[in-house]
Amino acid sequence: VQLQASGGGLVQAGGSLRLSCAASGSSYAMAWFRQAPGKEREFVARITWGGGSTYYVDSVKGRFTISRDNAKNTGYLQMNSLKPEDTAVYYCAAGRYSTNTLNYGYWGQGTLVTVSS
Repeated sequence: VQLQASGGGLVQAGGSLRLSCAASGSSYAMAWFRQAPGKEREFVARITWGGGSTYYVDSVKGRFTISRDNAKNTGYLQMNSLKPEDTAVYYCAAGRYSTNTLNYGYWGQGTLVTVSS
């Protein structure tokens, strides 16, 4: 499985971005993680293969929405009401439905999101 993340960029606080993750073919759960400078990679959101179940880290609940379109082999992360603390490189991953990076065997290359205050 190969993953290609895109959609990052520079946005002002309060703005929105939609990240995409194109997969070469996946019957796995999908997740988004992020890594800010000097910090460890952290879980952001996950979704089951069928899309029927999702889970978010508390800091993004109500602002971010994870979704997927299996017909297009693409996952998405809609990010609204962005805050400067959301600034990070965002990675999509495919694997077991989990919040742990160790359960995801496939990773995209990352896309940078910068939120200015």
